[in-house]
Amino acid sequence: MVTASDGLLRQVQSPADLKALDEAQLPQLAAEIRAFLIENVSRTGGHLGPNLGVVELTIALHRAFDSPSDPIVFDTGHQSYVHKILTGRQDAFPSLRQKGGLSGYPSRAESEHDWVENSHASTALSYADGLAKAIRLQHRSGTVLAVVGDGSLTGGMAWEALNNIAESTDLPLVVLVNDNGRSYTPTVGGLAKHLTSLRTDRRYEQVLDMVKRGVSKAPVIGSTAYDVLHGVKSGLKDVLAPQGLFADLGLKYVGPVDGHDVVAVEQALTQAKQFGGPVLVHCLTRKGNGFEAAEAHEEDRFHAVGKIDAVTGRPLGAPGPQTWTDVFSEELVRLGARDERIVAITAAMTYPTGLHRFAAAFPDRFFDVGIAEQHAVTSAAGMAMQGLHPVVAVYATFLNRAFDQLLLDVAMHRCGVTFVLDRAGVTGPDGASHHGMWDMSLAQLVPGLRLAAPRDAPRLREALDVAVQVDDAPTVVRYSKEAVPDDIPAVEVVDGLDVLLRADTAPPRVLVVGFGQLVGTALEVGRRLVDHGVGVTVVDPVWALPVNPALLRLAGEHELVVTVEDNGVVGGCGARLAQELRRAGVSTPLREFGVEQEFLEHGARGELLAQLGLAPQDIARTVVEAIVAQESDVETARH
Repeated sequence: MVTASDGLLRQVQSPADLKALDEAQLPQLAAEIRAFLIENVSRTGGHLGPNLGVVELTIALHRAFDSPSDPIVFDTGHQSYVHKILTGRQDAFPSLRQKGGLSGYPSRAESEHDWVENSHASTALSYADGLAKAIRLQHRSGTVLAVVGDGSLTGGMAWEALNNIAESTDLPLVVLVNDNGRSYTPTVGGLAKHLTSLRTDRRYEQVLDMVKRGVSKAPVIGSTAYDVLHGVKSGLKDVLAPQGLFADLGLKYVGPVDGHDVVAVEQALTQAKQFGGPVLVHCLTRKGNGFEAAEAHEEDRFHAVGKIDAVTGRPLGAPGPQTWTDVFSEELVRLGARDERIVAITAAMTYPTGLHRFAAAFPDRFFDVGIAEQHAVTSAAGMAMQGLHPVVAVYATFLNRAFDQLLLDVAMHRCGVTFVLDRAGVTGPDGASHHGMWDMSLAQLVPGLRLAAPRDAPRLREALDVAVQVDDAPTVVRYSKEAVPDDIPAVEVVDGLDVLLRADTAPPRVLVVGFGQLVGTALEVGRRLVDHGVGVTVVDPVWALPVNPALLRLAGEHELVVTVEDNGVVGGCGARLAQELRRAGVSTPLREFGVEQEFLEHGARGELLAQLGLAPQDIARTVVEAIVAQESDVETARH
């Protein structure tokens, strides 16, 4: 069995080292890289399946292109682990996705070989278009390579870019399509069906053989090379390849190429690079290739894994506790059985958002639109206009991509659409682009929107039940990727506000308002303040928007209001409450605790919250200091 320490890989610390290898050594190198990935990612967790599928492809592209003078942009960015291995970052892999360690996506701070930190899909072609136009405009040498795959061509932005790329016949740009038939799960949509028909045609192997033979005989440059690379102008290729799809755009098309044949991919890319204009190279790969457990995992081919056994692929440790996603998944099925108007929509995240149960129970009422959040939201508006109640489930960070549609297509038309935002707040290892720290700020801008941030499973179920009955405005229910905390019962309910703690030791001085996953933190802050002899009331509005008038009245009965949320402090729920207090003429000062407006690095969630000063002891200490300062100011004023 090949292991990660067999030695050939250790000789490759840069693309230059890779180019020094003989072709006969490349299969051995690929085997070592695959073993290295399994050995390391099984310990840290990460995107294993996508990277197992691009081992040979990445070796080939670094032999054909001259990084970093030839900019290489990955879409999606989670398929860049092999690129990192080949550009001098092997030794950092034990720190993958850990605080201060190697990012799980391209990172310009890590290497000059990383041009774009693109962990959101369908953007690379636009970046590449701009990079290539700049090279051409400045008369510089270099060719841009956009590695597009793992479902990213299902996004509309990619097709906007292709339309522009095809207009520039002399653009120094090669598009490598990594066609593995999947994104998180099997890729959906018309393009996917078109490419799948190519994969499943019995003549597919004949075409691959033809391309391999043709490439090896092709001259270095010229139209003859492209006649050969394309197979034949009429015949099998035109029957099998998506010729109409790309040729009608004006793009040269090369393929299909076996993406697990290093030599074939390298030769195709070399010829494409020498053409001098935009060329699309179509490679067929298998997600999870070379790891039996991943290949057998039909759900997502180990798209992203936690810590697993490097041989069996089984998760290490005891089964985890119930997650927010589990609660939502089960509750939506219950609601769907009760109300036939409910339909579910997602953007290539059926399993990650928990919609697989709804899809199995109500297949005709489930829609996966691919990586196309904008389309998902406006399509939901259309369904709502016809009397359905769509539930759009995406990660909180991906709502950013469809804000215009939420604002003008849903809210302005007063459509009843429920948005369920998974992975809200500080999410941890995936880093800056995946922290769900903007959604509550964006929601504040939408007229009529109702936002719930439940603190526990019963509140999530109740919020969903209310949300799907709202037919004249958008509703949002957001929650963390963490385990669901134990139930936090209210000691009383005041005009819709859940009161979680009232201190009997002193008159109430501080009102602590918690939102969502950080309600538990707010409650712990309250207890610590009580220990310091400070009178405290701790409440959870449950529905953060609209702001409950009872919360304004309660704030007026205290000397200080403290808000705790895992959203950006700029424009967040605390900021909105402060604004509403001013409008109501309530002069009680307010202090917001939340996520600073910066791009947070990756790391464990607890580490990042502590870094942000969102640990209970830090908040309590700051509040006590604020009270002491207030008392000092009052005493000074008396004298």
